[in-house]
Amino acid sequence: MLESKLIVLYRLEPGCLGPDGLEHIQIFCDLAQQMLASLDTATCQWLLEPRYNKQLDEMAYCLANNMLSREQATKFMVRFGDDLEQAQEAFEDKLTLLINQYLSRKR
Repeated sequence: MLESKLIVLYRLEPGCLGPDGLEHIQIFCDLAQQMLASLDTATCQWLLEPRYNKQLDEMAYCLANNMLSREQATKFMVRFGDDLEQAQEAFEDKLTLLINQYLSRKR
């Protein structure tokens, strides 16, 4: 049993929700977080938040309150038979679907 999960923080640009995305990004992230919880595994948990500060990386990795590089995060996942690249692709695919659904309801 793992003592800690790898936390993958994904910071989403407000612009992905259109020209008025800044008005919607926090609500979208809160709703999408619930829908993306199904992608969490025994080794990895995804967190979604708005990317208000462009100086912060789009993605960040944390384990037991320690920041990791992507390389370190990949090694952690491999130790438990998981693939960070595949997990990220699944996350981004699901996120894209949620963005498209949100945008179609906004119109």
